[in-house]
Amino acid sequence: MPKANVFNMAGEKIGEIELSEAIFGIEPNKSVLHDSVKNHLANLRQGTQSALTKGEVSYTTRKPWRQKGTGRARAGYAGSPVWYHGGVAFAPKPRDYSYSLNKKVRRLALKSALSAKAAEDEILVIDGLKVEEIKTKAFAAFLKKLGVEGKALVVTENADEKLIKSARNIAGVKTTPATILSPYMILTSGKMVVDKAALAKIEEVFA
Repeated sequence: MPKANVFNMAGEKIGEIELSEAIFGIEPNKSVLHDSVKNHLANLRQGTQSALTKGEVSYTTRKPWRQKGTGRARAGYAGSPVWYHGGVAFAPKPRDYSYSLNKKVRRLALKSALSAKAAEDEILVIDGLKVEEIKTKAFAAFLKKLGVEGKALVVTENADEKLIKSARNIAGVKTTPATILSPYMILTSGKMVVDKAALAKIEEVFA
C-alpha cells in the first residue's frame, strides 16, 4: 500500500496517510503516458501557420521571357515556387491539430502519472491547505519548510482564489483543483503538494 507524509500549515510532519492502491499503486504505463502528453501538446497548438501558394502570391502572370532562344531555363511564371519570393510548394495552411483520447486511456494515463509520483515519494499531503490572505512571500516560505524547491504542483479541493494569487508569482509553482488534474501537469511538476480534502476527491472521482 503506497503512503505519503502528512504535514500541517506550519510545515511540520504530523503523520502518514495510506494512498489508494488502485490510483497510486499501479505499474505506470509508459506508452499511455506518452500518448497522453502528445495529445495534450497537440491540443495546445494554435494551428495558425500559413503561407501563400503560387496561386495566391501577387505577381503578374506574364511569361518572364520567351520559351526558346535566350539560353536561359524555361520560365512560365514569376510566382513559381522555384523563384525568389515565389509561392510556397505544399504551403502550410491553418488547421486544427487537436484530437481526443479514449476515456479509459485518459484515466489510465492519470493513474500512471500519480503512481509514478507516489513511487518517487514526491506527494506531500497537507492537512487543511489554505491561506488567510494573499501573500506570496508567506506561501513561498511555507513551501520552503516542506522542502519544496523548483517546480511544484499545488492541488486543492476547489479553486481557491487567495491560494492561486499567492502562488502564481512563484517561479515553477502551479495550482489546480483536484477535478481537472492532467498527466501533463503531474509529469512536468516536481513535487505535488496536495490538500487532504483534494486527495479524498481524487480517490473518489478517479477510483
